[in-house]
Amino acid sequence: MDYHDDPDDIAYRTTMKLQMRKISDEQMHKFEGYAAEIFSAFGLDLNTSATKDTPMRFIKALFDATEGYDGDPKLLRVFETECRGEPDCRISQVIEGPIPFFALCEHHAFPFYGRAYVGYIAHENIIGISKLTRLVRLFSKRFSVQERIGQQIADTLETMLHPHGVAVFLEAHHLCMEMRGVRETAPMTRTTVWRGYYAEDPSLRAEFFTACGLQRNERV
Repeated sequence: MDYHDDPDDIAYRTTMKLQMRKISDEQMHKFEGYAAEIFSAFGLDLNTSATKDTPMRFIKALFDATEGYDGDPKLLRVFETECRGEPDCRISQVIEGPIPFFALCEHHAFPFYGRAYVGYIAHENIIGISKLTRLVRLFSKRFSVQERIGQQIADTLETMLHPHGVAVFLEAHHLCMEMRGVRETAPMTRTTVWRGYYAEDPSLRAEFFTACGLQRNERV
């Protein structure tokens, strides 16, 4: 069955928190000028063959790195399981990971990057395995914080599939800590989201971590 046929549908856009950005060539050119002014003031010589197009490349790269605001129509389709409405119908965990991701911290616009592990216990619907990767990338390719990305992944899976449970584990390096501020050496920030059966059953959480190949000292 289809979750939605139309990616412009209001319900779809609300669930995915989409903005459907439309930026004109005139606006892009103006933004390049702003970037050039900043880079020049901060010390970058823009009068070389290597750097003259740096402002343009920077703006385009920033736009590409935040394409998650525009959505992903390939996330629309879900499929029925063999369940036929029985309240206790439950199949094994579906787990995908590690899924590499890159995001921009909304506090400093510095990158943070790492790995995501996503699991769910289906009820009547499932989603294609590759769509779990697409879901992670949809929310990570935005200005965000690590905690919110995990919550958004879980919220969307619950809305789309109505599963018995959802688990999301993220671990990431944050360059805002490594390149500035406290300048920690290779710190790793870990966050978890548990919904449904995962929140209620410690054995399911343990099974999830084991299936992901995560060591005990990595668990949150």
